[in-house]
Amino acid sequence: MDYILLIVGLGMLLLAANYLVDSSVAIAQRAKISNFIIGLTIVGIGTSAPELFVSVSSALSNSGDIAMGNVIGSNIANILLILGVTAIIYPFAIERLQRDRDIPFLIIATIFVSIIANDTIVPGIHKNSLNRLDGIVLLVCFIGYMAWVIVQKGKNPQQALADADEEASSSLSGKNPWLLWAIAIVSLVALIFGGNLFLDSAKNLARAWGMSEAVIAITIVAVGTSLPELVTAIIAATKHNPQLALGNVIGSNLFNLMFILGVASTVKPLTLVDINLWDYAVMLVAAIMLFIVVLTFKKDKFDRVEGFIFFGAYVAYIIFLLVR
Repeated sequence: MDYILLIVGLGMLLLAANYLVDSSVAIAQRAKISNFIIGLTIVGIGTSAPELFVSVSSALSNSGDIAMGNVIGSNIANILLILGVTAIIYPFAIERLQRDRDIPFLIIATIFVSIIANDTIVPGIHKNSLNRLDGIVLLVCFIGYMAWVIVQKGKNPQQALADADEEASSSLSGKNPWLLWAIAIVSLVALIFGGNLFLDSAKNLARAWGMSEAVIAITIVAVGTSLPELVTAIIAATKHNPQLALGNVIGSNLFNLMFILGVASTVKPLTLVDINLWDYAVMLVAAIMLFIVVLTFKKDKFDRVEGFIFFGAYVAYIIFLLVR
């Protein structure tokens, strides 16, 4: 039964997140809010809504390992699995701004989270956690990064507007305002219910398989909540527009590290038991591998060989998790 509930909960998460984004974008457009702001906030938050709700629900139910494991697993899957598969289907170029700003910042954010989450490296501290102060610091860093992105985009307003138009489209535009609000509220309720159902089922399966919640979170939960990014990347690659995948992955990973962990640990401090240094190390290595891609083989190009290397590394990590 838990297998069925896991699939049902995941389905509700993904479907509700999609409708919540569409209805929220349509409501914001009716309120004459800038497409650029909509794309930067509503769409950005909405596409990571599954990870956000699972992590916050985990924090509230004292399952810190699932909250952190979900972020670590999603970030690893985003880079090694999603970008690997995308490059295998259709190699793509890496833009200068991504090389010079976004990827280095992702590496710095990954190192920072790995340090503040491992309190036991300090003599006299016997448990790892992310407390409320850590969460607030992460949220401040997130706001600072978003401000930096806005300033950078402001240097090229035409491109910013084009990006926003691409990001802020909605299939519900033109619908009755009351209907839009009803869809948004129902989607939010479904998101919460689906997240709890998915989380409870994953925890039950972890116990049934004799696996830790951390391993379940890094594998099943993380891949499940990353499905929107995976589907988007595959579709973009088959349409010969894989560049979208890299921007989505970098944005999603930074969002996971700073906003989702920030919100979850601010709502309730996360106690981390079974997440170990290997997991943080793999997340960091994945980010560094992404930067190395810029410099190797064909410079500023993510080619098919590198795609196979990334995909193989992800399979090897999953096998390592299952046997450790």
